[in-house]
Amino acid sequence: MNSSVRGTARLIGAGLRALLALTVVCGVLYPLAVTGIAQAAFHHKANGSEVTSGGRVVGSENIGQRFDLDKKDEDGNPLPDPHYFQPRPSAAGTNAYNTQYSIIVSGASNLASDSKVLKETVIDRRKQVAHFNHVSESRVPVDALTASASGLDPHISPAYAELQVNRVAQANGLARDTVARLVKDHTEGRQLGFLGEPRVNVLKLNIALSRLTQR
Repeated sequence: MNSSVRGTARLIGAGLRALLALTVVCGVLYPLAVTGIAQAAFHHKANGSEVTSGGRVVGSENIGQRFDLDKKDEDGNPLPDPHYFQPRPSAAGTNAYNTQYSIIVSGASNLASDSKVLKETVIDRRKQVAHFNHVSESRVPVDALTASASGLDPHISPAYAELQVNRVAQANGLARDTVARLVKDHTEGRQLGFLGEPRVNVLKLNIALSRLTQR
């Protein structure tokens, strides 16, 4: 009996010591080491790839955001600000409603390609984008109509950015060539020269625009 108790006590003691050691190594030392390496080697990315303007953080270069007026339409939806370039649609939100980049959860709409709801949504978005930018519906590119898989994509295609040039130039009283040059200067090429597609970070583009307009 005594031998059995002593054996059990030894096992319990060994288990507790292993738990303590693993807690210190995996729960303290390893996180500290990884955090230290990240801060030293990838400081900007480790801190959320923050974008600053005017001495304050205005967002992240990896997360999209809206640029709206302080007004809403009759249905309570925010109205896009014509002075700024607009992002692609977002499906990020809750299961109950779409928060459009007011991040609660990320994700896609999960609507199938043959979904009637998706088709009607795309048709409606095409009309809205064309009307807002004073162009024909045939000119509206696909990324202006569909959300990304994460719903957080900070980029738009050069085609969508160029579509917005006239509207942005007119709203801000700038020459079209000036705004078009901003788009060209902020168009990022394919990663490593062959991965992905050329793209424009909307936040960075609008910050550059704000510097011109002092908005």
